[in-house]
Amino acid sequence: MTDPAGLPDGGAGAGGGPREDTAPSSGPGDGAGGGRYGRELFPPGDPHESERIDAAALVYDPVTTRRLSELGAGPGMRCLEVGAGTGTVARWLLEEAGVAEVVALDRDTHALTAWELPGLRVLTADVTDEGLDPGRFDLVHARFVLMHLPGRRRLVHRLAGLLRPGGVLVLGDAVELPDTLDRSSAYRRTMDAMWAALWATIGTDITEVPAYPRYLREEGLRDIGAEVVCPPLVPGGPAAHFWSDTWRRMRPELEATGLVDARVVDEALAYLESPVLAEVGPGMAMVWGRRAS
Repeated sequence: MTDPAGLPDGGAGAGGGPREDTAPSSGPGDGAGGGRYGRELFPPGDPHESERIDAAALVYDPVTTRRLSELGAGPGMRCLEVGAGTGTVARWLLEEAGVAEVVALDRDTHALTAWELPGLRVLTADVTDEGLDPGRFDLVHARFVLMHLPGRRRLVHRLAGLLRPGGVLVLGDAVELPDTLDRSSAYRRTMDAMWAALWATIGTDITEVPAYPRYLREEGLRDIGAEVVCPPLVPGGPAAHFWSDTWRRMRPELEATGLVDARVVDEALAYLESPVLAEVGPGMAMVWGRRAS
């Protein structure tokens, strides 16, 4: 949300996963807006898009890297980073965790091609491409990717099938704990309009995220775990910057929902930049499971 330098080390269904001809049908949230992230919204060619993504990385990278470390990311491992974006997690895996190789997969990889890190293989591809076979891995990680794509249940099946024996699949997607006692504030109305606009425009759906542990269990993975982190929105923080930038980029789509008008969006943006900002922002659910050795 983001070339093969070597041959895959297994065929379809390698690593103990179910074969493609047993793939499950699409999940319950599929079939919404027909656009795509990076096309109808948030095009990577925008000069400010990398800055917006990096603001989110400042919030969520510490959570992600702590969990990957606890799951054993380290020397000798071959890793797949799905939706690599600006590459902050891929870089951590190589430089801090010391893994042997990271295949950084994204539809747009311009932010990655300038890097010359030993062990980094940049793969410009679409994870929904049925013909994609990047090989088999000890770690497959996808953060804020599946929620924006159709066929989430089938994608979980395909990602689980890329695991080597003993390999770990880690999925991270958005969750939210809204203040149900305050549905009328400009902040709440704009946030609700954002989810509605994302659904209508590119099919983003976070209602399926709580099903991920069950999906991993159905794929035969073991040692399934999960955690949810909802960072606070505080004045001047990177989370506030990320949402402010996101809403500014989405203004036409926000107002097109009919849930907010220009005045409400302006008030919400001013609140995000005010010294009295205090909210539990949208967070991330991380779910993981391990293929039997």
